[in-house]
Order: sequence, then C-alpha cells, then structure tokens
Amino acid sequence: MGKTTADAARRAGTRSTRDADAATEGNGRLKKKDYLERLAPLQLALSDIERWVAATGQRVLVLVEGRDTAGKGGVIHAIAETLNPRHCRVVALDKPSEREKGQWYFQRYVAHLPAAGEIVLMDRSWYNRAGVEKVMGFCTDTQYRRFLEQAPVFERLLVDDGILLAKYWLGVDQAKQEERFAERAEDPLKRWKLSPIDLEARKRYADYGKAREAMLAATHTPHAPWTVVDFNDQRRGRLTLIRHWIEQLPWTRTPETPLRLPRLQGRPRPERWGHVAPIADTSERVDPPRRRRTR
Repeated sequence: MGKTTADAARRAGTRSTRDADAATEGNGRLKKKDYLERLAPLQLALSDIERWVAATGQRVLVLVEGRDTAGKGGVIHAIAETLNPRHCRVVALDKPSEREKGQWYFQRYVAHLPAAGEIVLMDRSWYNRAGVEKVMGFCTDTQYRRFLEQAPVFERLLVDDGILLAKYWLGVDQAKQEERFAERAEDPLKRWKLSPIDLEARKRYADYGKAREAMLAATHTPHAPWTVVDFNDQRRGRLTLIRHWIEQLPWTRTPETPLRLPRLQGRPRPERWGHVAPIADTSERVDPPRRRRTR
C-alpha cells in the first residue's frame, strides 16, 4: 500500500472512530438522535416489505424471544409502529386458560398464524415451554421433552407450507438486566412489567441460560434457524435485528401508486357543531387529574 493510500485509510479510520464516539452516550449507549436517524431507512424498507407481503400474499412470522428486560416489546414496536395494522399484527398471549391447558400444546398458537398478506410478530411464543415453563416448573419433564421433539417438526410444517419464519433470541448480561429491573421497580409507568415470576427469575439467571442452550441445541435447524442478538444496548440491538431480518427476506420492491389529492371545491370549511360541542381545552394544565367523586 502506497503512502497516499495508507494516509487516506488512516484518516478514514480516524473519522469513523470519531463519528462512532459522537454517536455514543457516556454510558456507551447509542444516542437517541443517532438511533432515530439509523432507524428511519430501515422503517422505509419495512414499508416496502409490507407492500410486497400484501401484493404477493406472503405469510411472514417472526418469533421474538429472550431474557426478561431484554427489549422484546421495544423491537416489536420499532418494526410495527409505521406499518398498517391490517397487514402487521402483534401477538402477545397471556398464560393459557384451563381449556387451553387441555389442548395440544401448539394448538392455541395455530389460531394466530399469519394469513395471506400478513406479518405476525410474536412477543414470546411456543418457546415458553422451553424457557419459563421449564425453569419455573410449570411443565413436566415429559411435556418438556415432547416439546423439544415436536417443535422442529411443527416448524417444518409451517415452512413447508410457505410461511416465512424467523426466530430471534435477545440476550442481556445480568448486570444490565438488574439495572432494568430496578428502573421498572422505581418507575410507576413501567412497574406493570414486573410480575412475581419476573422477580423469581432474577434468582435463576444461570438456569435460564442452561435452558436456552438446551433449546437451541434441539431446535436450531436448517429450516428454522435461531438468530441471537446482543441487546445490552437496546437501540443497537433493534437496529441490528431489524436490518438482519430485512436482509433475510426474499422481498422485492413493489411500486407504490402515486397519490394526488384533487383540489377542494371552494375554501376549506371550519368545523361546525350542533347538538354536542367540544369540551374545553385543558392541554396547558400540568396538575394531576382529579378523581371523580362517587356518592
């Protein structure tokens, strides 16, 4: 390499490092401004993918699994927030009912699989059995072993029928997990995210790790592989996961029909009220809302 080329490469490397440093907060986290700038082109690509899915009748399924506090809901929101809810659904099932407990284990998930022209994002999935149910003792050893045997077969049926399946596991170190647990405990707007099971899970970080490795060993298959993403920095994790998923799909750009609004006939009209008028504007108030008094 000549001197001029070497100097140019060194300057480019220095500039890249400087740009990376500028985009990072003091704690090493990607700055929100830089995160949003990097997210924008990904969301435009997601919009193209949505049109492709709708136009071609594709069925797309994404399973988002991971440790508590990893950021499953956040990355699902980042994918879905700009998409048409008629084409993109989020599925986050509660614990099974007594009736569902008596069904074939996969049965309650089948009802939520994507139809033609749909993207389904599952915030946890049938892999609950290999994680929380195994670690917390909510299933028997026989049920657990049967699940590990059946899951690859079930997923083979989905893939063979044309469903585009992606499986992601979100990882987070225990120290970072503890920070997020503490934040949830202190923030009244996030406290709902803490359940008794979450509190018990804090004691079983290593057990969850062992259960994950056993799950990966049994269900990481050529037809339905797992992708593991580091979510110690949730913003970087979201960007990495979304880009990876976009680049795995066999999508093509579907032309968008230009939309031209015709001119209005006459001047725009103000809203007019008859029987019921709008309530008073209270948007400037900052005091807590008052509770309604009951007799």
